[in-house]
Amino acid sequence: MTTIAVTGHIDLTEKTSALVRTALDELLRGYAADGELVGVSCLARGADSVFAEAVLAVGGRLAVVIPSRDYRHARVRPEHAPVFDRLVKAAHDIVVLPIESAGRHAYEAANSVLVERADRLVAVWDGTPPTGRGGGTADTVLEARAAGIPVDVVWPDGAERTRQEHHQGAPGGCAG
Repeated sequence: MTTIAVTGHIDLTEKTSALVRTALDELLRGYAADGELVGVSCLARGADSVFAEAVLAVGGRLAVVIPSRDYRHARVRPEHAPVFDRLVKAAHDIVVLPIESAGRHAYEAANSVLVERADRLVAVWDGTPPTGRGGGTADTVLEARAAGIPVDVVWPDGAERTRQEHHQGAPGGCAG
């Protein structure tokens, strides 16, 4: 059994989501061949959800880490709620962290759980360095590498982030 966790940007363009999905399908297919793939995701919009869909599409099992007790209500945007809810229902394992409110502390804790559970980490990441605020994609990549977890970076040619959120320093990882 191979357990692969995901971290990645939430602010993917529609075109980038399609490019990332194709790359993830190819990457995950090799791990799913024996029917023993487990994908771990926080199901945030963007990379997390694209990864979860890809895991299920190749016949893998989905494990979900929800960063806080209020995450669904407080952080899942209405346009993402149907995808989030469908993926939660498809999960074989759901862990809700014992943190009351979503925020940086909850995202950092959830990202640590991802790294702890993972044999590998997939990072849908443009290489942007950490912001210094914690809880983001780059922070999770650094944490995984420090723990000796292999990291597969997925950022296909032509991929880009939405400009508005990219310039505002949008978080990645388990951030909503």
